[in-house]
Amino acid sequence: MELWSSGQLLPRQLAILIMDNKFLSQDFINKLDKNMQTHPLDEQNQLMDWLMANQLTKDKKTIALIQSWENSPSKLQRRTFWYYQGRLRWMGQIPPENTLELPPGIEKNIATEEPEVQWAMNFTAGWIGVFEKKYRNRCVTVGEKTGLYKGDMVSKGCTPNYLPEFIAMESNKRNI
Repeated sequence: MELWSSGQLLPRQLAILIMDNKFLSQDFINKLDKNMQTHPLDEQNQLMDWLMANQLTKDKKTIALIQSWENSPSKLQRRTFWYYQGRLRWMGQIPPENTLELPPGIEKNIATEEPEVQWAMNFTAGWIGVFEKKYRNRCVTVGEKTGLYKGDMVSKGCTPNYLPEFIAMESNKRNI
């Protein structure tokens, strides 16, 4: 019920749903991003996720913007870059052509990134490891080296975020 308790999140999500995507230039997104960063961390991520899912992924022009954000000065835009890469794989898309380029960026930067960007990088590494066997060991090694999410409590029936466990469980579910 977090959505209802904030009092501000629901109207902002609605605004994202009904905005005219003709205005979604990099400058306008930067203004939205700056405004989002005035909110609590969980709301920042929710708002940017809504923007990505409901507006940015609907047009080739804005998808190109997402794909340019790997090294953005904005943590929300970097998180969106990585989350989008993971979602492409998780949603069952044919592996995008940039898979070869992603593991080096994850290996180099995941340990020093902002926590919300780390999560998205970890998400992407997990789905690369699940669906692309040739990268599986490399992605498991990232999890072992960083130790991110190792030992985190997980609700029954949920998959842990710790890469070695995540990749093993999700690969086994799919027999791949």
